[in-house]
Amino acid sequence: MEKLSSAGIAWRAAQDIEDGAYVNLGIGFPEMVAQFQPEGRHVTYHSENGILGMGPAPEEGEEDWDVINAGKKAVTLNPGASLFHHADSFAMVRGGHIDLAVLGAYEVAETGDLANWRIGSRGVPAVGGAMDMVSGAKRVAVVTEHVTKHGAPKLVDRCANPLTGVGCVWRVYTSLAVVDVVEGRFVLREKLPGLSMEALQSVTGAKLHVQGTVADLKVPEGL
Repeated sequence: MEKLSSAGIAWRAAQDIEDGAYVNLGIGFPEMVAQFQPEGRHVTYHSENGILGMGPAPEEGEEDWDVINAGKKAVTLNPGASLFHHADSFAMVRGGHIDLAVLGAYEVAETGDLANWRIGSRGVPAVGGAMDMVSGAKRVAVVTEHVTKHGAPKLVDRCANPLTGVGCVWRVYTSLAVVDVVEGRFVLREKLPGLSMEALQSVTGAKLHVQGTVADLKVPEGL
């Protein structure tokens, strides 16, 4: 089954970020979303370690390791950027001042529940700022593969892994589709051209509902 690359998923998610938005991107894959900000659209990126106004990633060899994001990656600062204590940064999140948080996921339930910090009881849990993000940001979107590396659905009727947040996810961008959470149901908005509903449903762990037209999920060639 053909699918989008991680860059393709990130590109699609970036298209929906509104002009003037304040946005927090989760560590790792979600950080790619910033690379595809549409030209002419102004977005202010926030990092929970205490930055508001991150710019593009620096060129290799041009990194300033005193300026890093919450994922310990070197970043640049746009004109007017602010640096502050991480406690103030979390207060910014908890105070409802972040318009959108884009996070990764192990599972998303049709109720909007999100699991993204621990798989079962294995390994060392990776608790970061996600729990604050999902409870404080005005909207939460997820970027993820549609299935795990073992082929198990990541969009499910009920999360089996420990929850990060309850009923918090607004939209999911996957390698196969764009899906909204609406009143405890998955509503399919876009799917890859040529992918049948039956094939998509077969790799989704909860029923996909359709309201109106399902658009083709297209990204630029080369992504």
